[in-house]
Amino acid sequence: MDAPRPVFRRQAAARLLRTARVPRECWVLPTALLCAYGFFASLRPSEPFLTPYLLGPDKNLTEREVFNEIYPVWTYSYLVLLFPVFLATDYLRYKPVILLQGLSLIVTWFMLLYAQGLLAIQFLEFFYGVATATEIAYYSYVYSVVDLSLYQKVTSYCRSATLLGFTVGSVVGQILVSVAGWSLFSLNVISLTSVSVAFAVAWFLPMPQKSLFFHHVHSICQGVNGIKIQNGGIVTDTSASNHLPRWEDVESKIPLNVEETPIEEAELKPDRALVLKALWDDFLTCYSRRPLLCWSAWWALSTCGYFLVVNYTQGLWEQVMPSRHAAVYNGGVEAVSTLLGAVAVFAVGYIKISWSTWGEMTLSLFSLLIAASVYIMDTAGNIWVCYASYVVFRIIYMLLITIATFQIAANLSMERYALVFGVNTFIALALQTVLTLIVVDASGLGLEITTQFLIYAGYFALIAVVFLANGMVTITKKYRKQEDPESSSQGTTS
Repeated sequence: MDAPRPVFRRQAAARLLRTARVPRECWVLPTALLCAYGFFASLRPSEPFLTPYLLGPDKNLTEREVFNEIYPVWTYSYLVLLFPVFLATDYLRYKPVILLQGLSLIVTWFMLLYAQGLLAIQFLEFFYGVATATEIAYYSYVYSVVDLSLYQKVTSYCRSATLLGFTVGSVVGQILVSVAGWSLFSLNVISLTSVSVAFAVAWFLPMPQKSLFFHHVHSICQGVNGIKIQNGGIVTDTSASNHLPRWEDVESKIPLNVEETPIEEAELKPDRALVLKALWDDFLTCYSRRPLLCWSAWWALSTCGYFLVVNYTQGLWEQVMPSRHAAVYNGGVEAVSTLLGAVAVFAVGYIKISWSTWGEMTLSLFSLLIAASVYIMDTAGNIWVCYASYVVFRIIYMLLITIATFQIAANLSMERYALVFGVNTFIALALQTVLTLIVVDASGLGLEITTQFLIYAGYFALIAVVFLANGMVTITKKYRKQEDPESSSQGTTS
């Protein structure tokens, strides 16, 4: 005979309370495995030399084919896949999508070694778009298997692992090319081996039991004496109690002599339509605050420009100093810019400034510096000046995107970081797609690489002007409020 409904709810609460009390030590293994995966997946010595490889004798492609017909495919596939992958990541609980990323990287580098012809390389770019779109699973997975108090620590570990892997890969690639005289084909063999190791490591990741939307624990425990269990955590129902319970208080309210029965999975999963409605409601709630909207706008606009510059900068270097006529140092430049960018990101924690007042002016100033660095990179005609400008460009972007990230997190009214960051990235990709279709794609204007970078410099200058005007308005309003005693007193009372 079926248990009464209240008893069923108590059984569910008792089981979920026991599963929620995961020992803190359990975070070590999944975090270590995830860091190992991130390190090997990012250790790709051939990536800084991708353009010379495609233009060289191994693939024998023309500059127009590479820049105007092949590289745009990555942008389109990334945009199309981003939202479906976001939903699939949550529905499949992260690990299968991480495995898909590892497999996509293997396919990408296998095709990079053996595929020939324009169409085959375009398919290669599609698989690389799959790999980049599924990065969201890597950065979201760890939050589903560790305690909330460990989020900052494990995030720093995972991001450091990927930065370290990218830096080591760039340095190794540069040394093997410049000192040992290895071919670019050999670098791709090392890259394929590294991503294969990452794919093997991913199989050992533990499968998460919950996710943000499709597999979170919701209102089944709402009737247990004012206790709710949501998103794997325990909160109190304010209608039943006005204080947070301790674990002992929670457990004392759940009978221990009730025999456990299996919980129907349908009881624990929300309806898919309700999930989409919750996503939309959370989106409206998150973007209803002006500061978050401002930082998100800069995130999307600048990330669009950053993707364009980084994607095509090897093409610009190839124009300034062709790799078949002189030695290239792309790997060393990427390594230096990453290391110095990491130092700048570390220094962000020690910057003392009123971001609510001067944030937009800061974004305007540094966006102008980015525009200047891109312009110098385009017009200097000297490869070392190009390298130095690129390093400055990446340092400033990494510094500002870090500031934007924690400002967005600080202005969120709910814990929907992945949703906001995903939406910002989607908008950036949509803008990038429009610019790629108009400026880069052979079906559009198909402009030369030097003309493209002139447009990118103007794009960042336009961002600087927009945020300068907005920042001046913000500062004027703030000082007017300070000069108005009545307004200040009302604000204090509020």
